[in-house]
Amino acid sequence: MKFLTANFRSDRGEIDLIFRDRDCLVFVEVKTRSSEEWGRPASAVDGERRWRLTRAGLDYLRLLRNPQVKVRFDIVEVLLQNDVVSEIRHLRDAFPMPRPYRYG
Repeated sequence: MKFLTANFRSDRGEIDLIFRDRDCLVFVEVKTRSSEEWGRPASAVDGERRWRLTRAGLDYLRLLRNPQVKVRFDIVEVLLQNDVVSEIRHLRDAFPMPRPYRYG
């Protein structure tokens, strides 16, 4: 994957990282936790958060003049132990663009 930008912000949301993976734009949400006591970090990406990520992704695509590319939403979980990264999990294609949004 080729890194494009970090911390993209629009009026409708924010995307932590954006990459290009061949013909696909990848919007990445990074979630960091010090433990999994309350569940996996990805569980914090609820319906509301997915909706905001989708809208921010559409805003990014609009800035690029809506290219004919696929889009994908990934989550990266970062687990800390004593303030040191102990594990990183990449959840590829973690969720689809929610209805009524579609692209491509």
